[in-house]
Amino acid sequence: MHEKDTDELVEELKISPSIETFQQQNKNEFTIPLYQYLNKLLAEKQLSKSELVEKIHYGDKHIYHILSGLKKPSRKKLLTIARAMELNLDETNYLLRYGGFAVLYVRDIWDSVIIRSIEKNLTVMETNDILDQLGLPLLNANPKDENKDDAENKGD
Repeated sequence: MHEKDTDELVEELKISPSIETFQQQNKNEFTIPLYQYLNKLLAEKQLSKSELVEKIHYGDKHIYHILSGLKKPSRKKLLTIARAMELNLDETNYLLRYGGFAVLYVRDIWDSVIIRSIEKNLTVMETNDILDQLGLPLLNANPKDENKDDAENKGD
């Protein structure tokens, strides 16, 4: 976690003699790439990559590519990973923001199902069962649909 708040960093940046000095003095304050953050979460949750893939139930190659930084996940894929890691609502929303996506919004029907699944600690498969019953897109659709998922989430 960061030691300084954003306002403090902005003030330091304003008075710093150079950007290089600022960056050197605050090197631990910058965010790490998303894939490194995901791997940090895996370590904190004491999950291996293979255990994560098993909880997701498909697309191991794609998940490994995300975890190694070769692919950027869609919002839906990031939520699938969050459910598989059993992140709580605050952790999930932080992960979404970290990945550059909108946080879960209870007034969105699909998001409300995800929020409920988080609060009830449902698995990816249990969440998909509810989504399927409601005729909504699944968390982990067929990996061949990944391009479609990415296109759908461009507005997220």
